[in-house]
Amino acid sequence: MSKRFLVFQHTSWEGPGKHLIKSALKNTIRLDIIKLWKQLIPSLASYDGLLVLGGTLNINQEDQYPFLKEEKQAIKEWIAADRPYLGICLGHQLLAEALGAKIDDNYCASIGFIDGYLTHKGKSHPLFNKIPPRLPLFKWHSQAVMEPVPRNLSILATSAECQIEAISIKERPHIVGVQFDNNAADLNEVKKFLQKSSTWLASFTGKYINPGTIIAEAAKHERAIEKQYDTIFSNFICLS
Repeated sequence: MSKRFLVFQHTSWEGPGKHLIKSALKNTIRLDIIKLWKQLIPSLASYDGLLVLGGTLNINQEDQYPFLKEEKQAIKEWIAADRPYLGICLGHQLLAEALGAKIDDNYCASIGFIDGYLTHKGKSHPLFNKIPPRLPLFKWHSQAVMEPVPRNLSILATSAECQIEAISIKERPHIVGVQFDNNAADLNEVKKFLQKSSTWLASFTGKYINPGTIIAEAAKHERAIEKQYDTIFSNFICLS
């Protein structure tokens, strides 16, 4: 019997991502996508998992994006019910905030491809089963989860540009968040990120961003990330 996952989408052009969609189809997962800026959140009762995507907004912009208030309440209710949750980028930050962590400007804008590293706890976490301790990450954010994190959270991955790349609730491995956007690290989607985020990228005067380099890195890592993401998402399905 196939499972149904509810998906919260925040931005019109930033959907689940090619790698996530491909893995969902392979595993006969139905994705019910809710475009939060124009659709109401349905009853959560019939879903097997909740996926919360990234987006161009920040978690403290409830005045500009009123749907954030309802979304945050839905996330808290879902977590309180101890049900499988995967947060990606903004969805990772929303999970952390719901659990009492602080979200603020990261010490640098993390954009493009970098190496990530599983922590000791990450190496033994079922989400990263069969994933090497060093892995390529596709990054697209300027805010992050701040340390120290609440005691009920485990840090599963880190990098030189972001101390907290992945989290999980201790003894609740089915509730996880990842700061990276490997779900959308397909070459064509990376090009779309560059196009749609051009104004945002230009705002980082202290950081040189070379689109050509990012595109070349996307092509270089595409197959490895696709394979690894299928493993990660399949691992999450097993937890749901």
